[in-house]
Amino acid sequence: MRTEVHVHGNLRFLKGVTAAQVENGLRPWLSYLDIDSVEEARSLEQEEPGIMYDASSRELTICWTGEVGRNFHRCVEESMRALGPLTNETTVVELTYYYDDGQDESQLIFVGPTPEAIHEAQRQRMIEDVQYLLGRHFGKEAIDRVISVVNELFDQDWADRERLGELQRSEHVPLGRAKHLH
Repeated sequence: MRTEVHVHGNLRFLKGVTAAQVENGLRPWLSYLDIDSVEEARSLEQEEPGIMYDASSRELTICWTGEVGRNFHRCVEESMRALGPLTNETTVVELTYYYDDGQDESQLIFVGPTPEAIHEAQRQRMIEDVQYLLGRHFGKEAIDRVISVVNELFDQDWADRERLGELQRSEHVPLGRAKHLH
């Protein structure tokens, strides 16, 4: 069964990273799409740029929609994992799947230079989300108590993952049902 997906994000790379390295990192995704180069990665939506690499700014811009099958997510994750060590900061790539029944599902893939940087970006994103949600109903003191628990959970998660050797350069996080609108 084919599903429509929108992938959105911007990755900035370290000085000296070449277009060939970026394209090589994207190889699992490009192979999945059965194309040979980034230039061929066009979106189903004509107003979207697709997948574009600007060598002068060392930035990969992804705003791509396509019809995909079951293994798509794995291929994108593999590509993001390969690109992570080439990035100069952690960023988020959002995937939004649109199903035939009208439902949609969003997932985030955190891409960064080190597992530590990714973990910290995940922590910061969670803290921002919690502050936003709780800020509607509670004061600063109550929010700070919850943030303290969130920090404890992230610290424990890091310790557990170090102990188990489960640290990776890209991580995906499922989100609720929220459409990505431009």
